Amino acid sequence: MHLDESASTTRRRFLKSVAVSTATAMTATAIPRRAIAARRKGWPELAGQVGVTTSSLSGHLVARPAKTTQFSMLELAEILRDELDMTVIDLNTSSLGSEEPAWLDKVREAVRDAGCTLINLKMNQHGLDMNSPDRNIREHALAVYKRSIDAASHLGIPFARPLPLKETPDMAIHVASYRELADYAAERDVTMAIENYGWMESDPQSVPKLIAAIDREVVSTPDTGNWATNAVRYDGLKAAFPSAVSCDFKARTLDPQGGHALYNLERCFEVGWESGFRGPWCLEHAHSDRTKLFAELTLLRDMLRRWTKARQSQ
Repeated sequence: MHLDESASTTRRRFLKSVAVSTATAMTATAIPRRAIAARRKGWPELAGQVGVTTSSLSGHLVARPAKTTQFSMLELAEILRDELDMTVIDLNTSSLGSEEPAWLDKVREAVRDAGCTLINLKMNQHGLDMNSPDRNIREHALAVYKRSIDAASHLGIPFARPLPLKETPDMAIHVASYRELADYAAERDVTMAIENYGWMESDPQSVPKLIAAIDREVVSTPDTGNWATNAVRYDGLKAAFPSAVSCDFKARTLDPQGGHALYNLERCFEVGWESGFRGPWCLEHAHSDRTKLFAELTLLRDMLRRWTKARQSQ
C-alpha cells in the first residue's frame, strides 16, 4: 500500500513511541489487574445463564420479515424468552441493522420489555483495518468502530469488540488502535473486548498477551470454536477464560443426541468452569431451518444447564 512522505514519517514516529512497551508486554502471559477488575464488576447476576449470539439467527433475523419463520430485531427478545427460555443476547452489528438513535431507542425498549439483557456488541463491519499503516484507512476504521461504541452505549451494552483480521497485524499499530478504542469506550461506560479469531487462532496465548500489551481495562469473550486445531483449542481457552465476561459457545454439526464430532463441547465448558468462569454462555450455532435451529439451540442450552448443575452440586 502506497504511503506518502508525511504518512511514512508519522508512522515511524508512531512506531518508535510504542514499540518498546509493546514488545515487552507481548511477552507476558498473565492477565493484567485491569482486565480482572472489569470482569469482577461485570455481570455476576448472569452467572449460569445461557444466551444466544445473533449470528446464530442469520436468515431468520432480518430487517423486514417476509416469511412466517422470520422475525425482526424488535421481536427477537420476546421470541428468545418465550420460545427458547433465554434472556441474554450477544449482538452483532449486522443484526442490529441501524445505529440511528431513534432505532436504538426502539431496540432498547423491546429488549427491556422482554426482560432480556444485551451483553456484547460484535463490531463485525467487514473491510475495516484499524491496523493499516495508511493513516486514512486506519482512522476510517476507528471512526466506524467509535460510532458502534456510541450505539453500544446508547443501548446500555457493557462490552464491544472489533473484528480481528486474518493477517497478523503490526502489533504496535494494533495495540495503539485498541488503546484508542478502549479509552473512547471507557468514557461511555463500555469496555472493549477481545475474541480469539483470525490471526489469534494459532497461538493459545494470543488473548492474554494482547490484553497485557493493550494495558487498559480490556476483557475477553472466548469463542470455543475459533481455534486452528484441537491441540491449540483447550490451552487457548484455558488462557482466555480468566479474563472472560462472556463466552461464544460455538457448536458445528450436532447429532440427534447432541454429539459433536469436531471437538469436545463438555471439555470446553470444563475449561471455563475450572478457570472460574460461570457465564453467560452465548450459543453460536446456525441452521437454515428455524424449527431445527431452535431444537438444537434448546439441546445445547439444556446441556450447559445440566453441566452447570452437576458442578454446582459437587
